[in-house]
This record gives sequence, structure tokens and C-alpha cells, in this order.
Amino acid sequence: MSLDKRKIKQSFGNASQTYDSVAELQRNVGRDLLQAFLPENLTGNVIDLGCGTGFLTQELLPHCETLVALDLVFPMLQTTREKLRNSVNYVCADAEQLPFSTESINAIFSNLALQWCQPIDEALNELHRVLKTNGTLIFSIFGSKTLHELKTAWKNVDDFSHVNDFYTMSELQSALTQAGFFSIEMKNVSYISYYDSVLDLMRELKKIGAHNVNSQRRKNLTSKKTLQTMMASYPRTKDEIVATFDVICIVARR
Repeated sequence: MSLDKRKIKQSFGNASQTYDSVAELQRNVGRDLLQAFLPENLTGNVIDLGCGTGFLTQELLPHCETLVALDLVFPMLQTTREKLRNSVNYVCADAEQLPFSTESINAIFSNLALQWCQPIDEALNELHRVLKTNGTLIFSIFGSKTLHELKTAWKNVDDFSHVNDFYTMSELQSALTQAGFFSIEMKNVSYISYYDSVLDLMRELKKIGAHNVNSQRRKNLTSKKTLQTMMASYPRTKDEIVATFDVICIVARR
């Protein structure tokens, strides 16, 4: 798997002002992640990696001594700063090249961000590097069955990659182990969202910045006829369509 990082930065930068209006799924996943895995005590340096517009940062703040909000996309980081002001530290950086000393971080949280690091190996190696011994990595990530309805509908139209591909649980387990993590716990949850139409689903994906950023995507514009054919093949009930978001929640030790 290979993603276009330039396109990722552009998409999420453009979505920084619309993200919060449609990010109910991301908030629900973040709350569930903290409810399942938030330690009783968070000491030392903690990072919210891929903080986006700061929802999880705000939820973590009461539990942390020192909290860093980190994101690849500067406009997202600006939105977080507008909300939280000087209560946290802000860093614009890539998860694959963190500006922190080796073994300097006590815990790293990440809510639905690490799926944009593909291949994920470099990011996990870097997270392992900066965590202290017995440090904790806690994150949620989209799994391989995410938007399978939309993928199937597009397959009825052409052979291009129209929907981002994500990792399976076994692939993530292997990558974490290879990076040096242990005591790995995983929980798989399917979140189902309902829409009046396929266009409504696609508009929401655009507003949160989750465009197709696969390097094998079709580069030219999709024709109206092709789009209509795809939408006609999307499964639906009488009044709505459903979209599955396959989420994997993980805690691992360094």
C-alpha cells in the first residue's frame, strides 16, 4: 500500500474548517478508545498524534501533566490552538520523523490518524524510538473492511482504486511486533453510519478530508455517467444507505 502524502496534507488542510461539523464518528471512536484504554494515571510527556481539530486533545487534557498536540497538517493544528490556546504544546510534524529525543515520551495517543501512514512500519518504528521503556502506545485505526460497500460499488464500474485501503488486524499485529512492541491488545468494532444517498456519504468524506489518496487512484475526473453507475449499484434499503467503518483499537507497550 502506498499513499500520496502531498495529497493527504492538501485534503486535510482544506477540511480544517468543515471537519468538526461532520466528525461524529471520529468523536465516538475517540471516546470509546479512551473509555477502553485510558490509564488511571498519565505522567510525564504525552502526545496526541494526529490531533486534527483537537477533540481527543481536549479529552486528554485533564489527565495529563504535559500534553503535546501534534499533526502533519498546519491548518488542523491552528484549529486546535484556537480552541485550547496555551493549555498544551503544539508541534507540526510527520509521525515518520518525530522531533523528539529517543526515549523521551511516556505515552502516545492517536485517534484515526495512523491509517494515513502507509506503509505503517516507519511510523511504528519512530513511535517505538521516542517512547520510554514501558511507555504506552494507544491508538485507533481504520481496518480493512472500512467502506466495503463503496468499494464493491466502484468495482462494478472499473478497476481503479477509488477507496483507500487499510490494514487487517493480523497485519497490524505483525507490524507492531516487528517494531518492537509487546503486550499488544486489540479490539475490533464496526461502526455503522446511515445516509440518505451515496452523494451524502461522499460529501461527508470530503468534509473530513478523507479523499482517496491512494497513489494508484484514477488521476482524471470521473464522468457523470460512471458516477451514476456506481451509485446505482450501491446497496440500499428503501430510505437510506449504510456505510461500514471498521475500527481497530490497540494498546501496546514499548
